[in-house]
Amino acid sequence: MPTTCIIGDIHGCATSLSNLLEKIGQQIDTFVFLGDYIDRGPSSKEVIELILDLKKKHPRVIHLLGNHEFMLINYLTGLDDNLFLRFGGKQTLASYGLHPEMSMTEIKTGFPKEHLAFFHNLPLLWENEHGIYVHAGLRPGLHLSRQTSDWCVWVRDEFIRSSHDFGKPVVFGHTVFTKPLIHKNKIGIDTGAVYGQSLTALILPDKKFISVRGEQKHPYSLPI
Repeated sequence: MPTTCIIGDIHGCATSLSNLLEKIGQQIDTFVFLGDYIDRGPSSKEVIELILDLKKKHPRVIHLLGNHEFMLINYLTGLDDNLFLRFGGKQTLASYGLHPEMSMTEIKTGFPKEHLAFFHNLPLLWENEHGIYVHAGLRPGLHLSRQTSDWCVWVRDEFIRSSHDFGKPVVFGHTVFTKPLIHKNKIGIDTGAVYGQSLTALILPDKKFISVRGEQKHPYSLPI
């Protein structure tokens, strides 16, 4: 049966991602990244480069929208009131050799075109025979085609506490756990790589978890 590897929130931990990909190996049919590739950690640019490089080598790589990519897009389009910068965006800009005092034109041109295209073309969710994949969660009782970013990239407790059966397990990130959260209807795999914990991958249908050490202990303050 085809295998799917789902990878949780990376947050600029490029060394952890590289180590995890080496540990996973080659016997994977589909990779799914759950979003939050950037912010807080030291190497957001390098994380995107690793994912783009994987896409060139592997036939199927799915990368979803996280709330931190959502904030970056709003920042670049002038719709953000410094939320991006307050919650780790300064580290992302620094990884591209940029800083907030630069003009927006300079900042936009400082991102490689391939990276900007990556950020602007991230879907909210994806599904296959093994599960449904989303950054933060789904609204119970609402068809997948009608799910919105308010839930898909931002929701926490309303989804996590729900016992709603979505027909398949929902694999999500966004909310940090010390170890993967395993419920009958959902599996949470953000294990806090950027907070000194670990970066985790889930292999389906085997339900096998693979983890590597996170890179640093970034202060965990507001859950955003």
